[in-house]
Amino acid sequence: MRFAVAVFALIFLALNAWSKPAREEPRVVEKVTPLPVALNKDFEFRKTKLFFLSEKGPAPSAAGRQETSKLGGKSNSPGQKTATLQDAPITFERQYRLFGAVTGLDQRQRFGDYFDFFWRAKRPSDVTVRLEYRQEKLHEHVQAQEITYANVRGTRKTEFKVIGDDYFDDGRVIAWRCLLIANGRIVAENRSFMWE
Repeated sequence: MRFAVAVFALIFLALNAWSKPAREEPRVVEKVTPLPVALNKDFEFRKTKLFFLSEKGPAPSAAGRQETSKLGGKSNSPGQKTATLQDAPITFERQYRLFGAVTGLDQRQRFGDYFDFFWRAKRPSDVTVRLEYRQEKLHEHVQAQEITYANVRGTRKTEFKVIGDDYFDDGRVIAWRCLLIANGRIVAENRSFMWE
């Protein structure tokens, strides 16, 4: 009896996993045109997570290196523990982004800028999330990526990335703004300090 229940549960989980829609990838906007602004309290950005994955791994913090060298390699001092704790999230994020990249070419295609935007729509609406950005070597040229959600309500997470050849050819993202667009109007905006 237990075996039958376990088999049924596995089949149910497998079918459920196949029925989930694939995560939508952003599409590149060919021509970025200005849109009218009509900010609305029903749409808001909740949180923004930015991460730059460089070719070089994070260097151990200076405080941790000094403490370790003084004590001959082992340290139980509060400074060492603090330095280790501060580096842990960065190390984890790097390992998460590089997971599954076995060869050097695989890893090269993952280096660059990652943007995670958490936002909320308080009423059902068709929403387009657009990231407009400028890169180092392109100066004032604005590029954009966007994802459209049909009849969405509640809290969502949208991921954008400028990685691989886009990053190596045109440089890091130096300024960005993220827009929530409903009915052809900007209803919420989040921007970097450098965006004009």
